[in-house]
Amino acid sequence: MEERSLTNTWVPLLGKEMVDYIADYLQNIRERRVLPDVQPGYMRSLIPESAPLDGERWESIFADVERVIMPGITHWQSPHMHAYFPALNSFPSLLGDMLADAINCLGFTWASSPACTELESIVMNWLGKMIGLPDMFLHLPGHSMGGGVIQTTASEATLVCLLAGRTMAIRRFHEHTPGLQDAEINARLVAYCSDQAHSSVEKAALIGLVRMRFIESDDQLSLRGDALRDAIEEDIKQGLIPFWVCATLGTTGACAFDHLAEIGEVCACHNIWLHVDAAYAGSAFICPEFRVWLKGIEKADSIAFNPSKWLMVHFDCTAMWVKNSGALHRTFNVAPLYLQHENSGLAIDYMHWQIPLSKRFRALKLWFVLRSFGTRGLQKHIREGVRLAQKFEALVLADHRFEIPATRHLGMVVFRLKGENELTEKLLKRLNHRGHLHAVPASLKGRYVIRFTVTSTYTSNDDILSDWNEIRTVTTDLLSELNVQMVDRTRVPLKDTREKNEAFGSSLLLANSPMSPKIVNGSFAAIFDADEFLAKVYAGIRISNQDSPAMRRRVRGILMSGKQFSLDSRMDLVVHGIGPGEVRNGIESKAINEDLEEVWEGTKGR
Repeated sequence: MEERSLTNTWVPLLGKEMVDYIADYLQNIRERRVLPDVQPGYMRSLIPESAPLDGERWESIFADVERVIMPGITHWQSPHMHAYFPALNSFPSLLGDMLADAINCLGFTWASSPACTELESIVMNWLGKMIGLPDMFLHLPGHSMGGGVIQTTASEATLVCLLAGRTMAIRRFHEHTPGLQDAEINARLVAYCSDQAHSSVEKAALIGLVRMRFIESDDQLSLRGDALRDAIEEDIKQGLIPFWVCATLGTTGACAFDHLAEIGEVCACHNIWLHVDAAYAGSAFICPEFRVWLKGIEKADSIAFNPSKWLMVHFDCTAMWVKNSGALHRTFNVAPLYLQHENSGLAIDYMHWQIPLSKRFRALKLWFVLRSFGTRGLQKHIREGVRLAQKFEALVLADHRFEIPATRHLGMVVFRLKGENELTEKLLKRLNHRGHLHAVPASLKGRYVIRFTVTSTYTSNDDILSDWNEIRTVTTDLLSELNVQMVDRTRVPLKDTREKNEAFGSSLLLANSPMSPKIVNGSFAAIFDADEFLAKVYAGIRISNQDSPAMRRRVRGILMSGKQFSLDSRMDLVVHGIGPGEVRNGIESKAINEDLEEVWEGTKGR
């Protein structure tokens, strides 16, 4: 058999082989252990210490994908992957990137590849409109100074916006208080975020050499306007310069949402740059019902989210919009002669919108995805992820051993075992060690929780049920080993029920005819207030039929039967003014005679 090397002759066949492998991998992803069972350094014994002197056969290289690579892969596309946030892909996205990689243009200026620049500005307008951004954030020459750009990660977007905000703040300070050096002003700058904000916000402050103040969130894990205002005014009194705020829409720990409208009012009052980090939740804003969290976005200066998380555009792809692109130019603009072109200043040069000079043709994969699925297809995808998270939430709530300490939003549920943090920590470690599903923890105001996110496009109802069964089974084994018993406080013992309602029997009749009762265990029955029940439910259903000869005979039969009452029989008696205290073993304490008409007459008008 002829050897196949990486020559132009064999490229089409080798490419097809790789595409087939990728398709098989994704189709059968459910069969792979989601978390690898390897130790650090596992690969050193599998490959040589030095690169080969001569090229190897493709068959040998390709075979090592399964032998060397796959044993150490955490399968992010697995339906049993629930850690972090989604990192999805799709075939339109993969094919778009294949083409981009083949073209391999470097889009630092419009002239370096006009299609790369122009497609990016167009698809960023598409996406901005899809999530409901105001026109001030879009590329609208002559009408808007804003626009969108694709960054690598949300972390980079946060840093870019912090640096732009810093430039604007230093410039304003020079205008009204001249005489200080940039470094002296920079030393007094203060940025703000919630104590639930992502660690990348803190990292941005470290790189920008500015102070970061973390403000305590409320009981819903949200940053509120009043808390921010108090912190800013306190710092101003100390001679510091508040200049930048990061509001998070969909926090990492619990997918909580800061109160954007309140924060926007405070930032506008103090002329502070407001950046919105919506890394995960931003994708959901393509669904109108989730845009309630975007209220106040018109007061923000920048916003970023990751289509590479939930919109099936694979990593890396972060969509970032700014209200004033001039702030980016003033921060990142360097224009040596070799980067200038005849359309400089007329066309967009994205090198002035980012930290690196060059950029990949990421807009191509985003364009392919938006066109392949359409807005409706992507909305359906988002809503299905939310529905599956709701299903998991219901399963957790039905198990008395667990609690959900924070409100579920979108496709993420946080849960924990009731009791000490150590119990939940042991459970998570055991779950991950078994490798059938993968999740990560978070700390919410001192409470250790497990984050469960619906991350895969392949996740189904059966996968959710399977993962929940794994969690329940491991929980049962763990509690048994630790000799920990958890009492179900949601069930009311029959004894307590009788104490609260003296007329409640040990069984109920599931029959309208008291002469042929069907006796069942009634310990599950609810305790109700007769007056409230009559007012809200029973009225209009049976009361209209009470004043009739047939109903009079029915009541007389109930009283003479000496049997336990069914719920509707009990209510028929109550409607006719015969309370539980007047009945003893089915026999009315009053004499039963034809004069019972008086009782019926007395019930009219109630």
